[in-house]
Amino acid sequence: MSIPQSGGGLIEDHSQLAGYLESGCKPKEDWRIGTEHEKFGYCYAKMLPLPYEGACSIHAMLTGLSERFGWDPVLEGGNIIGLVKDGANISLEPGGQLELSGGPLETIHQTCDEVNNHLAEVKEIADEIGAGFIGLGAAPVWTHEQMPLMPKGRYKLMNRYMEQVGTHGTQMMRRTCTVQVNLDFASEADMVQKFRVALALQPLATALFANSPFFEGKPNDHLSWRSRIWRDLDPDRTGMLPFVFEDGMGFERYVDYALDVPMYFVYRDGVYIDALGMSFRDFLKGELPALPGEKPTLSDWADHLTTIFPEARIKKYMEMRGADGGPWRRLCALPAFWVGLMYEQGALDAAWDVAKGWNAEQREQLRIDASVKGLKAEIAGRSLHDIAREVLGIAKEGLATRARPGAGGLIADETHFLNALHETVETGQTPADELLAHYHGDWNGDLSRIYKEYSY
Repeated sequence: MSIPQSGGGLIEDHSQLAGYLESGCKPKEDWRIGTEHEKFGYCYAKMLPLPYEGACSIHAMLTGLSERFGWDPVLEGGNIIGLVKDGANISLEPGGQLELSGGPLETIHQTCDEVNNHLAEVKEIADEIGAGFIGLGAAPVWTHEQMPLMPKGRYKLMNRYMEQVGTHGTQMMRRTCTVQVNLDFASEADMVQKFRVALALQPLATALFANSPFFEGKPNDHLSWRSRIWRDLDPDRTGMLPFVFEDGMGFERYVDYALDVPMYFVYRDGVYIDALGMSFRDFLKGELPALPGEKPTLSDWADHLTTIFPEARIKKYMEMRGADGGPWRRLCALPAFWVGLMYEQGALDAAWDVAKGWNAEQREQLRIDASVKGLKAEIAGRSLHDIAREVLGIAKEGLATRARPGAGGLIADETHFLNALHETVETGQTPADELLAHYHGDWNGDLSRIYKEYSY
């Protein structure tokens, strides 16, 4: 989850809302890659989630990372709830999931180095306090009651609201993890094309990275239970956004959508003020019940944009949000996949050619089927496995065209970061399929084996 936004003065004109999004436009030479990933922490002694306080805890983890590796603490109400350093931040998801939001980097070589360094630091502190971390899309065994709610004002408000809308909101908050990549756009037209490709192919990412076939100690009949949870979370702020594919799509159209999403909060002087279900349109008129007479700032608008959760979304950049958390090597495959498709025009055009004939109903059905069947899903008479092979080829060509070398020039480009996905396509087996094979095979139904064999 995002940390509170800052900066930006009073919103005096409606055009500032779209202007805020448009201000993210950058020339290609300034495009960057920001990778985010979440992971579950647990105490070895009892194989239970990390509490906030104690010898084996979230507090001990954050304090250890801060003191040993130079991260600056972020405090809320006297509690350490995050860390910042060099343009990156470490934050807490509602159930204590630890998230790295990486800095804006030029190449996947750099972002993978960042991920590797972060996980090495986390493992060093975790080993000392008796903790472990694992990358999965959903908590495989732990119940809602076993996942503590972190001491953040934002989460207390969200938790109460999630209990009133949808059916899976509190499951999302406490018991899911994802990996995502944030990418730039050059112009409004570039944003629109990338947004359409991102949404249309997000189910493919869900299938390729599917890694949550268990929930509450047993198989759940889905390869990505995380994706299933998001389908019934809150219809006002999730989904595949059919309007993005309609004529007239642009920054202003996204603003109209965002203004219709009910608010969660307003952040003032370190306090989250309850604005649950209220309208940002009323806020613009100075008629917000939570703050009568007060009008919003651009940082309020930025905060509101972080409370919208479609399969892909825009702020001053675009976020690809459809993949389960996973093993170490796949954390670098996700940015490689999307950078390969998005950062060279030829690849972007080819990716759009794959999906441009699909309609809204087909895209929504693929979203469902990908979470259940993975690569065995179909759309428009084609298997997702076949589409994966084609799209992965496009991504590889895009990375080869980018030709960003690594390891001091010893590695010619970034294409090798796709190797884990090539293996998935060659075998037809997603990470979830592999986990189920273990569960029904050598694990003999003992799901506790997942921690020892799949932790970082």
